[in-house]
Amino acid sequence: MTRRILAMLMALCMVFALAACGEEPSGGSEDEVLSAEELKAQVDEIIAGLTVPEDVDAAAVQGVEDGVFTVAMECAYAPYNWTQVDDANGAVPISTASGSYANGYDIMISQIICDLYGWELEIAASAWDSLTPGVQSGIYDANIAGQSMTADRLEEVDMAGPYYYADIVVVTTADGEYADAQSISDLAGGTATAQSGTVWYDSCLPQIPDVQLDPPAETAPQMIMSLTTGMVDYICTDVPTATAAVRNNEGLKILNFTGTDGDFQFATEEERAENVNIGISVQKGNTTLRDAINAVLGQMDSDDFNTIMNYAIAIQPEI
Repeated sequence: MTRRILAMLMALCMVFALAACGEEPSGGSEDEVLSAEELKAQVDEIIAGLTVPEDVDAAAVQGVEDGVFTVAMECAYAPYNWTQVDDANGAVPISTASGSYANGYDIMISQIICDLYGWELEIAASAWDSLTPGVQSGIYDANIAGQSMTADRLEEVDMAGPYYYADIVVVTTADGEYADAQSISDLAGGTATAQSGTVWYDSCLPQIPDVQLDPPAETAPQMIMSLTTGMVDYICTDVPTATAAVRNNEGLKILNFTGTDGDFQFATEEERAENVNIGISVQKGNTTLRDAINAVLGQMDSDDFNTIMNYAIAIQPEI
């Protein structure tokens, strides 16, 4: 869930693991570890099973009449999206950053949609706070950027999906004071941060007793750097972000309290779902694009999403 050019440059050299918890179980760190090649084969099998939706006229979808699907994302929010220096593993050129390429889960989902409808995929890098205004004004056709399907966001844009489900977790150091925490109450008194503009920072971390909140991180890499450099005791994020972070940093540990009384609390299950299910933003009223995207996503289930995400994590550039 980048904000500045500095963050974009950081993403080129240190894409850490990184935007949400869902109604369905997420893929996880406890799954059998498969190689990138094995996961790619599974992804190819998923894609081979998809069909072109018969009730969608791709040439008449609002915003994509020219055959170009312009998608915005930070390009610095791994494993959802990141920046790399070449087109390895299916990376796509970033139209707003000459010589740079975007890859990650969001790119893979975007490409699947484009391939089925015969659209050209154009990726634009955008600061997080500019994503929604960009869709509202029609600069971008869609944001596929790890955005939660919150009630507030749905007042501003329409959303297709969910296109991923992920649990909210805490990441700390494996040898630190909080490594054996069994609930958020065991995190009492610690220093913490999360990415700005997220439910993790605004709603989750404040539930920890006597938590000392550092200012929010502008980007996911900055959030994780705060932990690895000892500036904070722990961070709050989602399973994909946490899984990729631990993969790149053996000294980190995931604390997952999901399903226990010690988990982060929401007023209702509906509120939990809206904050943690991940969707695709389109311009308010653009039902043709929303429905076209849903016609693709509806052919996949949470297991398919988890497989694609696990492949993204497997090919994420090393630090």
